[in-house]
Amino acid sequence: MTIHVVFRLLLTLACAVGSWTVACAEPYLAVQQGYKCAACHVNATGGGLRTEFGIVFAENVLPARTLPEGVPVWTGRVGDFLRLGGDLRTNWTRTELTGAKPQQTFQIDQVRAYAAMDIVPERFSVYVDEQIAPGNATAMEAWARLTDASSGTYLKAGRLYLPFGWRLQDQTAFVRETSGISMATPDTGLELGFEREHWSAQLAVSHGTANAGQESGHQVTSQVVWVQSRYRLGGAVSLTQSDAGNRRAGALFAGVRTGPVAWLGEIDLVRDGGVPEGSRSMIAMLGEANYRIRKGHNLKLTAEYLDPDRRVAEDQQTRWSALYEYTPMPFLQLRAGLRRYRGIPQSVLENRRVAFIELHGFW
Repeated sequence: MTIHVVFRLLLTLACAVGSWTVACAEPYLAVQQGYKCAACHVNATGGGLRTEFGIVFAENVLPARTLPEGVPVWTGRVGDFLRLGGDLRTNWTRTELTGAKPQQTFQIDQVRAYAAMDIVPERFSVYVDEQIAPGNATAMEAWARLTDASSGTYLKAGRLYLPFGWRLQDQTAFVRETSGISMATPDTGLELGFEREHWSAQLAVSHGTANAGQESGHQVTSQVVWVQSRYRLGGAVSLTQSDAGNRRAGALFAGVRTGPVAWLGEIDLVRDGGVPEGSRSMIAMLGEANYRIRKGHNLKLTAEYLDPDRRVAEDQQTRWSALYEYTPMPFLQLRAGLRRYRGIPQSVLENRRVAFIELHGFW
């Protein structure tokens, strides 16, 4: 049985299990707890600044030990209208390539600052997500939002992350690189959102710079998610029209909680018309299991599959990861992991081994 068939069976099974059960930017936490992204993040589609509920969750539910009673804690509030936050990730990485000396690096992965101002509480707000390091300061998100709480709708305008599939912390995941939509590829446009008790839906119209070049066309991206306390099912589509060639992408994704394990699955299909040979069809898959060993301790196992050109035989790639996440106290997490890439035998880079240790501070 080929790896392609195995992945199809695993993801189908994950979705089937979800249909039989009645439910940071790490989406497994939302699946594990039965929350929607908007419960813990100011951004309804996840990631970035945390809400007041998200801060309470980070202080009391996530860490192995809470702070002693009476110790002042971060709330993110500055006055009645302003909320601040941030993320810092720094890591050590060791990469092993066949026939080459192992490479080791220490680097700052990211330093981000967030700010949200409620100009008119629950009606009109402004939000900024600024990447301070590495490199030059860059506005990843900067938008204004009008909200109608009575109907559960909102309208955002500005620079924003497009709604498509799981909003993973790892931007190098095959599903995020293949779709071209991640927290590393914000775009400028409008987003219409709809939030109800068990439904979350978004429709975005943007320039399409990530997949179409420098504003040479436009992109329409839409996502719908059905959320229950123990599982959720979602679908997304993205259509890009540009001078370089049109691009179509679709995704199905699901999450389910079975005891202490939160399962995630996603499959992305992409047809790219902006390549020299005319067009190319790609498929990427993700399967992830998160085992909550005990409070503050999480074991993450992921299996990924990528076929970068379905017309070419034996060009498929896989990536296997094992990560241990330890949150000893509020707002501080240590992560250690191993990754194994497997691909074309002649490609050294596609068959590398990576080990890393990461320190993550968030507030």
